[in-house]
Amino acid sequence: MSRLDDYLMSFLDSPWNVVGLAVFLFLLVLAYVYTAYVRLILKSMLRNPLRTLLTSTATLLLVLVITLIWSVLWLLDLVTAERSSDFKAIVTERWQIPSQMPFSYERILAEGAADPNRPGDVKPQDYISWQFYSGGLDQKKTRENQMFFFCVDPSKVLAMMDDFRDLTPEEESYMKDALRAIEEDHRRIIVGRDRLAATNKRVGERISLYGMFYPGIDLDDCEIYAALPEGRLPLFGLMHRDRLNDALDAFKAKTGKAHPLANKSLNLVWLKVPDTATYNQLAKQISESPSFADPAVKIETASSGIAAFLDSYKDMLWGLRWVLVPAILVTLSLVIATAISISVRERRVEMAVLKVLGFGPTQIMLMVLVEALLIGTISGMLSSGGTYLIVNKVFGGFKFPIAFFPAFRIPLDALWWGPTLGGLTALAGSIVPAWSARGVKVSQVFSKLS
Repeated sequence: MSRLDDYLMSFLDSPWNVVGLAVFLFLLVLAYVYTAYVRLILKSMLRNPLRTLLTSTATLLLVLVITLIWSVLWLLDLVTAERSSDFKAIVTERWQIPSQMPFSYERILAEGAADPNRPGDVKPQDYISWQFYSGGLDQKKTRENQMFFFCVDPSKVLAMMDDFRDLTPEEESYMKDALRAIEEDHRRIIVGRDRLAATNKRVGERISLYGMFYPGIDLDDCEIYAALPEGRLPLFGLMHRDRLNDALDAFKAKTGKAHPLANKSLNLVWLKVPDTATYNQLAKQISESPSFADPAVKIETASSGIAAFLDSYKDMLWGLRWVLVPAILVTLSLVIATAISISVRERRVEMAVLKVLGFGPTQIMLMVLVEALLIGTISGMLSSGGTYLIVNKVFGGFKFPIAFFPAFRIPLDALWWGPTLGGLTALAGSIVPAWSARGVKVSQVFSKLS
């Protein structure tokens, strides 16, 4: 029950979800009060089941596409939105991409460059440092046999890496065991499932890695201890940072000189801060610290850093948001308008009879609108609900090649996107046919029959 409660509270967190739920309950009450009308509308829908099925299928597919697109945009908006509390800052080298800093910077950055003798200095709540290592599975070092690793402190992974948020209890227990294992033996590694499949490797195998970013830094006897949970960093792996740092030390001991990248192995540091005021003070401490003179560093909020990285995708994202989605909505409205128009033309006699029986023009128009609304809403609900369950629970997210995001999961908010999109587009597409049904003249219909 606790997980169900969590899902419910997460769903009700959004005011739009609450509004959608309230509208749904209101419609259920209306359906109960006007049972006779609903029964008549359902009979009309089932009069031509093939057309209703085709209209519903078109709605299902188009809502599915929009749900996937909006899921991408929703996550990107979320990660690039500035937060006022409990957020992360990124520290990187100021003048160079990719960032390459001395590993000695990590200890100072972990303290936020705070001076114990300086009143007012603050420290971050937590931190994680990142080092990147890429190695080929043989001397050829081709892209196909390459493995890319984040070299990190295992004790920081679950708390600081966003990719491991919202783990199920089973996945969290699994990851804790795997991280504990690579802490105990630095030769152990954890690899993403897609990368294992691409390189035809399995958990339990031992491999050698031939350095690509670090020429001459080869790592022998690496044990693939575990695979990362489905949908979590599928193309990457995790390695204990000491494995890389020890290899750099061994290179110096063997050759008598430091590796060219030995003093450039730290790529970035994430700092967790409680609020904007702390971040501003922390940024001031780090920017003014003489410890980061060569090379200089910069600090920015995670959202700003990600937004800058995504800047090269802005045209594509603009097109998705303002061209593709509206085009799909217009297409969906036209499909529904066509289907309802055909239905109205076929049922002109029925509508004339209803007028003779005492139904007013507005009642007939509302019946046509509600029929389209039911088809759109139910189809949209099935589409978004099915997409949420299948994409998240079966596939662990869907892969979309953008930036450094390996997979996108469908948010809980999507449960109201579907019925809302289906209902509104159905309503928009059925206005003209419904108005046509309203204007059916009894005398003209029966004169043609005679």
